[in-house]
Amino acid sequence: MKSSSESTSTKASKITDYDCTIDFVGSPFLVRESSINGKNGSIETLRLDLMDKTTSMYHDADVLVFNTGHWWTHEKTSRGENYYQEGDHVYPRLKVLDAYKRALATWARWVDENIDINKTQVIFRGYSVTHFKGGQWNSGGKCHKETEPIFNTRHLTKYPTKMRAFDNVLKEMKNPVMYLNISRLTDYRKDGHPSIYRMEYKSVEEQIAAVRSQDCSHWCLPGVPDTWNELLYASLLKVGRGSWKI
Repeated sequence: MKSSSESTSTKASKITDYDCTIDFVGSPFLVRESSINGKNGSIETLRLDLMDKTTSMYHDADVLVFNTGHWWTHEKTSRGENYYQEGDHVYPRLKVLDAYKRALATWARWVDENIDINKTQVIFRGYSVTHFKGGQWNSGGKCHKETEPIFNTRHLTKYPTKMRAFDNVLKEMKNPVMYLNISRLTDYRKDGHPSIYRMEYKSVEEQIAAVRSQDCSHWCLPGVPDTWNELLYASLLKVGRGSWKI
C-alpha cells in the first residue's frame, strides 16, 4: 500500500456472479507519506505515527489483507536521513528497522481502534524473501540461471528480521489478526523470479543492462503468489466466519 498522489495505486475488480468486489490499494509503507517545508524547499517525509489516507477506502471491508516489507530499504527511504517523521519532529537519522517497528505499531493501533472484528477479518501476509546471488539488484545480483527450488534446508536464509518485529507487535494487539507466514515457503523458490525475463529487450545494450540489474524479488505468474492465494482461501474456510462459512 502507498499514499502520495503520485504513488497511490487503486484497482477494483467486481465479480457480479458472487456479489464480490476485490480492491487493491497500493501503499507499500502502510503509513502516510507527507512533506514539510525545509530550508531549501519542500522535503518528503514518512509519517510513522499516521496511517495512510487511503484507510477510509477499506476500513469496513469483510476481509482485509495487509502486507509491507520490501519498500523498507536503505535506498527507498532516503537512507533514513531527514525522512522519518513523528508529529512535528523529523529524525535527522533513523535506522530502517526502527522506523519499520514504529510504523507497525501505528498499524496495529489503527486496527485495534478502527476495525469491527465482528464484521471484518484482518489478515497480514508476511515478507517474501529475495534471491539475489552475487550482489543486489543494481550491483551484480542475479537469479536468471536458477531452474530448481532449494532442496537443502541448510541453504535457506534465517527468518527475516522484519517478520520477527511483526511477531512482537502481533502479540500486543487486542484484535485477532490472521498471520499468513509465507517467508519460509518463498525461500525455497529461488527459481520463481522474473530475473532477466520481465520485459522484452530490443537492443543488445538493453540485454546487457538486464544481466546487470535483475528482478530477483518479484515473482512470475502463474507461480508462487498463486500458492499464497490458496493458503488465504484455506485460512478463510478454516476460520469459518461470515459469507465464507463452509
